[in-house]
Amino acid sequence: MIVVTGATGNVGRPLVELLAAAGEQVTAVSRRPAAGLPAGVTHRQGDLADVDGLKELFEGAEAVYLLVGGLGGELSPRGIVAAAVAAGVRRIVFQSSQLVGTRPDSVSHGILRAFETAVRESGVEWTVLRPGGFASNAFLWAEPVRSARTVAAPFADVALPVVDPADIAEVAAEALRGTAHTGRIYVLTGPEAVSPREQARALAGALGEPVAFVAQSASEARSQLVRFLPEEAVDGMLAVMGEPGAEERRVSPDVERVLGRAARPFSAWAERNALAFA
Repeated sequence: MIVVTGATGNVGRPLVELLAAAGEQVTAVSRRPAAGLPAGVTHRQGDLADVDGLKELFEGAEAVYLLVGGLGGELSPRGIVAAAVAAGVRRIVFQSSQLVGTRPDSVSHGILRAFETAVRESGVEWTVLRPGGFASNAFLWAEPVRSARTVAAPFADVALPVVDPADIAEVAAEALRGTAHTGRIYVLTGPEAVSPREQARALAGALGEPVAFVAQSASEARSQLVRFLPEEAVDGMLAVMGEPGAEERRVSPDVERVLGRAARPFSAWAERNALAFA
């Protein structure tokens, strides 16, 4: 049996669907009730912050997909990993971030570094996924695109190879189901770098209607983002968006290496999710 934490998110939900379609016994874990899960999938409601309750969440699992919501500052990496091991889990796939490798001094990603260490030192089979920026971050533009066909963003022409969450889910499914990826750290990106202005064009193409792009200052973007994201996370995000390093700009081969096909471009994500912007 495979436990998927964060099972209702942009990666967790498609991962649950992939595993269920492959005939795996899946338990989907989320903090809130979950609707629309595939037939045969068990749902358990729980919180990784409740270490004492993790035995019940992990009970019977051979493998766990470990995904930390938000910054995870309230969590105990070693306590959570130890609970999984004590429950008999033999394989952990952890969703980390590319920034753990490219920005090792980043305060906002310290908890992910601690989780990576705990997972690698757990004594069980492990794989670490380090995705770059998510294509699904474009959902932040959904309301202004719906209401005014406008995208406002900073760093208009700074391009990064954002990754489709569906690709992360497919790589995760491969790592959870076999031993070929044990002890590996995979950096997951899209197939090409794409700027915010180019993302707006892709959304326009998916909708079949013009979408105007409005260049923001970094401070304007920050004032909007801190309304619903922690300040440390926003500052880290803007630092990468504005002044990405060479590794953050680089297209990683790891999605293709694992899946045997090229990563999906942002335009494919936009077409698949066009209804959210219509």
